[in-house]
Amino acid sequence: MPDPDPGPGPVSAPGPVPGPGCPGPEGGTVRRGRPRSEAADQAIFDAVVALLESGLSLAEVSIEKIARTAGVGKATIYRRWPGKDELFVDLLRSVDPPDPVLPGTSVRDDLIAFLEAVRQRGLAKRASALNSVFSQMQLYPKLWDAYHQCVIEPRRRMGMDAIRRGMERGELRTDLDLELVNDLFVGPVLLRTVLRPGASLDPELPEQIVDAVLTGLRPPEPVKP
Repeated sequence: MPDPDPGPGPVSAPGPVPGPGCPGPEGGTVRRGRPRSEAADQAIFDAVVALLESGLSLAEVSIEKIARTAGVGKATIYRRWPGKDELFVDLLRSVDPPDPVLPGTSVRDDLIAFLEAVRQRGLAKRASALNSVFSQMQLYPKLWDAYHQCVIEPRRRMGMDAIRRGMERGELRTDLDLELVNDLFVGPVLLRTVLRPGASLDPELPEQIVDAVLTGLRPPEPVKP
């Protein structure tokens, strides 16, 4: 996929490239037919949350229990998702803030907007009843891989695209690995979200991180003759 125009102007979130296990129109798992009922979707999501809040583990939450709790038939669920792994991934995506539209004016502006979205997701995860799901998911490789492919990977590409544009415009050094540079920006927010859940996620944090890291990543000034 070619990079977006590096010139000024808003840069929308890049379209995800999900695999066959990704729910939603992009992943192709939603079948053609009658339009989906948003009320039914929400009832199914609410049922999963209620079952998890009751103390059930992911393994114990079955399609049958979800359908009974939601007051829908199992066929209603299977028309939307091939199985509960895809349903769990879609549920986790539904509670996330939307992907940002990057301003496209400079690498600094893009990265601050991007990290603000990461910060907002961190706050949402702290407040979500689904917080325990994220720790449980790593015990189920298929589910973790689906979440990584459908949710984490498209967002990671978004940050790396912003950095790549900054390198192409001469705003960032080009002698460093792209993924390493991405980790330098995103790492502090993820550390406070995952490893230090009690640490501050103040609104000023994205700007502080970007300005601190950019100090070491700006290209050197050309030597005057």
